[in-house]
Amino acid sequence: MSTEALRLVWVYPDLLSTYGDRGNLLIMARRADLRGLPVECHEVRSDQPVPTGGDIYLIGGGEDGPQALAAQRLIADGGFQGAARRGAVIFAVCAGYQLLGSSFFAKGARCTGLELMDLQSDRGETRAVGELAGPIDPALGLPPLTGFENHGGRTHLGPGAKPLVTVQVGVGNDGRTEGAWAGNMLGTYAHGPALARNPAIADLLIKWATGETLEPLDDTWPDKLRNERLTAIGTR
Repeated sequence: MSTEALRLVWVYPDLLSTYGDRGNLLIMARRADLRGLPVECHEVRSDQPVPTGGDIYLIGGGEDGPQALAAQRLIADGGFQGAARRGAVIFAVCAGYQLLGSSFFAKGARCTGLELMDLQSDRGETRAVGELAGPIDPALGLPPLTGFENHGGRTHLGPGAKPLVTVQVGVGNDGRTEGAWAGNMLGTYAHGPALARNPAIADLLIKWATGETLEPLDDTWPDKLRNERLTAIGTR
């Protein structure tokens, strides 16, 4: 395992951090630490420049106003986009996921996104609230997703983005698919926080960032949580 620190950057926690999304940063750091990989965690507020030298960037969910403000500040700053184009790993949840696309709606108006993934988001007729689950794209080699969603958006993928999940329970993007991935970027509507319920996703992101094969961990307790939630919604 590399002796260089894995640099985790949590983007705009003052604007985008709902439903326990900070837990994604904590889980990522913990799973790296358990494998003896040094970790540096950087929390970058919206009045600070986003560094371009991180390894993994995490961005969470938020309400319409903070989401629109985050888009404006990220576009003006350019550091997040520069890191993504350099090949840094991006993990985005809910509002942060929508920000990766070309546009989204906030407070009834279409807003410009970061144009990092081939997707765009608009409003659905109803709000999606509740459990979210389904098998993940087999190309990623991960167990099924389990999470909690609470959003009014609907996300439409272009040919440059692949669906992350085929929906069995919940709505996700459009009732058929949930989330998206392309290259080193992965987005989802799943809260929970997402990586608490899906630690294998955290491991995949670390593997993408380090290029190393990771030793398995004892996931007895995460597996109990996952099995409890999947059993509760009838998918196990």
